[in-house]
Amino acid sequence: MTSTNDMTGTNDVTSTNDTGAVAGPASGPTSHTHRLRGLIGTGFIATLAAMVATTLAAALAKAVGVGFEIPEGGETIPLSGFAVVTGFFSAVGIVIAVALLRWSARPAQRFVWTAVSLTAISLVPPLLSGADTATITTLLGLHLVPAAVMIPTLTRSLRTPLGAEQG
Repeated sequence: MTSTNDMTGTNDVTSTNDTGAVAGPASGPTSHTHRLRGLIGTGFIATLAAMVATTLAAALAKAVGVGFEIPEGGETIPLSGFAVVTGFFSAVGIVIAVALLRWSARPAQRFVWTAVSLTAISLVPPLLSGADTATITTLLGLHLVPAAVMIPTLTRSLRTPLGAEQG
């Protein structure tokens, strides 16, 4: 290898010894920020899909005669209520996924465990509601609809290796 340094401060380096080393993807804050943004963006789109799917499933159930009446107070759950509650708890899922991405060595595995556990816990209130069998059964199914959208989508985003994001 030869190197010359003239008075202008330029450095001319020529070499015939090329090691073939190539820099890999950035693994610093830029990559982490990109992955975080991807997770949040994917989560937001999945949230919208879960809200639509749950609301459509509830509308279909209502059309075939499910009353969604909760005996305590005699109130009927409005279709908009399904969208709002689905959106809120899907956002909670995104926050959990972001926290696990930041602080867990195995975010995808921890997320699946946490999300499935919380989904199982969410099945208890319909069972205790005192509603008729059709309403209880439908509410149980409607808890599983957004879980079926959100859990696999966020898990897939958490498993995306650094540098594999599509820009």
